[in-house]
Amino acid sequence: MKNRLTLSPLRHTWILDFDGTLVIHNGYKTGDDTWLPGALDFLKSIPEDDLVIILTAREKTAREKTEKFLEEWNVKYDKIIFEVPMGERVLINDTKPSGLKCAYSVNPARNEGPNLEIFIDRNL
Repeated sequence: MKNRLTLSPLRHTWILDFDGTLVIHNGYKTGDDTWLPGALDFLKSIPEDDLVIILTAREKTAREKTEKFLEEWNVKYDKIIFEVPMGERVLINDTKPSGLKCAYSVNPARNEGPNLEIFIDRNL
């Protein structure tokens, strides 16, 4: 069963880990990248006007191969950041006066795929 993330109709910023979340962890080192279950569908479900930032601990020497892979699959993203530290990623954001939460964290198990369904609630 997929986890459901209910969001407002406002534009969103997606900060996505690459290896182990969207593609098989370190698969590029032994061959080619392979999408994890549901990852490509998830990426294509992100609203077109949203901002997508991909994080990866990959060395900058993997940039060309990684960007080519994303282009071949017609994946929309706005920025990809290489050589990100492997430790925790911490996001700090406020809550709107209306009570709308402005930050969420989803932590799927490594190589299980995002397992996430996006639902836009027009009442938020």
